[in-house]
Amino acid sequence: MDPATKSSLLWGVVGALSFLVLVQGYELFAGVGVAVTAKAGVALAVGAAAALLTHVARDRLPGNESP
Repeated sequence: MDPATKSSLLWGVVGALSFLVLVQGYELFAGVGVAVTAKAGVALAVGAAAALLTHVARDRLPGNESP
């Protein structure tokens, strides 16, 4: 697998998991339950958007990657 694709997919996973952590915190502090299907659907959308945005903007973002 291409390293750039792998990196983009991993950023998508980070985005999805970060969203799930935020929803869990909301449920704990607000005492309101969120449906599992809603959590899963939005987490998939956030993960896909993060992966796509990372892949598209990869060349425009400054970084410390070696040439």
